[in-house]
Amino acid sequence: MARIAVLTSGGDAPGMNAALRAILRVATQQGASVVGVENGYEGLIGGRFRSLEPRDLDEAGHTGGTLLGSARSERFRHKAGRQAAAAHLADFDGLIVIGGNGSLTGALALAVEQPVPVAGLPASIDNDIGGTALAIGVDTALNTIVDACDRISDTARAHRRAFVVEVMGRECGYLAMAGGVAAGADAVVFREQGRSEEVLTERLLSAIVRGFATGKRRFLAIKAEGVAVPTHALVERLQAGLGPELQGVTVRGTVLGHLIRGGNPSYQDRMIAGRLGNTAVRALLGGQSGFMAAWQPQGGTGEPTSDPSVRLLPLPLVLRETARLLDGTSPVTRRRLRMMSEVEGILAL
Repeated sequence: MARIAVLTSGGDAPGMNAALRAILRVATQQGASVVGVENGYEGLIGGRFRSLEPRDLDEAGHTGGTLLGSARSERFRHKAGRQAAAAHLADFDGLIVIGGNGSLTGALALAVEQPVPVAGLPASIDNDIGGTALAIGVDTALNTIVDACDRISDTARAHRRAFVVEVMGRECGYLAMAGGVAAGADAVVFREQGRSEEVLTERLLSAIVRGFATGKRRFLAIKAEGVAVPTHALVERLQAGLGPELQGVTVRGTVLGHLIRGGNPSYQDRMIAGRLGNTAVRALLGGQSGFMAAWQPQGGTGEPTSDPSVRLLPLPLVLRETARLLDGTSPVTRRRLRMMSEVEGILAL
């Protein structure tokens, strides 16, 4: 019987457990067994395996977080650590890694250096992985952001306030962009705009004045975590910059932080996780290695599968596209910036 190991690594994302459930069910149907690795690559180095039971995953599959736990591993960054990890996979026929950029980088290193068939599944709420239209966890995170902004807008309107809401996304502002549009924000600020603190403050002040001048009772700005100026400092600058025409208007800041990571996965995240997991298992058992199962990749790149929305992309290509996504040279990043530039004037109407 073929044996597959699976681990979750890096930041947790809603839908990881749904992916584990799909992997176990499909592998079992294909006559293979699945063993979980606890706490990511660090657990793999230590040989920390646990059995995965259908009952456990039937219960956990609809919950957030990860049943296997996750941890970042400094030891795995070094070849000796990867060799120690690979030694524990000698009796396995493959490894599935569920995680983001760092996790997939580790998967590629194993696939290149060791005789271990490896597959990757993209899981990152920031949607900062190249080659896949969506990663596991993104939709749930956006739903959480929109719900939080709706609630904040209620109290903002009651007190005639301007709110700056910070969402996660150090290197990629996707959550701020998509969440801002969906929540009906008046402004969206993110690292990729490259604006100085002075320019950012000036633009937000102008938008606040225009917003309240039209009779609005609330102003909502979504700010990505990656913007250099801290949210509390930005709020202080905005409050100090309000003129007498906005007497009575106050500015508040809210950092959603890790609240965005939690919660039961949405329908879309469960569906994407299940279909990516299904495809990865079948490809791995079919003898393929060194790939990531991608959801609706741009331009139809990658190897087609039996699922019309899932293709297999080589991990080196995924990591190159991820780097371009983050440094701004990717067509995906340029398209996002162009879209936000087009709607910037509309948001504050």
